[in-house]
Amino acid sequence: QVHVVESGGGLVQPGGSLRLSCAASGSGSIFSINAMGWYRQAPGKQRELVASIITGGSEHYADSVKGRFTISRDYAKNTAYLQMNSLKPEDTAVYYCNVDASTELRDFEVWGQGTLVTVTS
Repeated sequence: QVHVVESGGGLVQPGGSLRLSCAASGSGSIFSINAMGWYRQAPGKQRELVASIITGGSEHYADSVKGRFTISRDYAKNTAYLQMNSLKPEDTAVYYCNVDASTELRDFEVWGQGTLVTVTS
């Protein structure tokens, strides 16, 4: 079993910064991570990709966050981070971490429960 836990959300003023963390852990089977990504969903909106990073590969960012957000990985901790700078009210959403992983038997995706980011004065 693989579990994903997000943390770091909260209330911040426009122009402020937050750093989200996504920790993947498992037991019973050895797993490897192929990619990790951050998604967000605001009320009345579809879930959208914010940023993703492929193991040993490249990063991708939504146009709306380019130049403001940075995704990174700590391979020793099986953790991904999302550094969010110059936050805007339109960044308000529940942010979800997605892990694309593999065991010797199968490939699968795991979603975290989400962490709320609220940007307001």
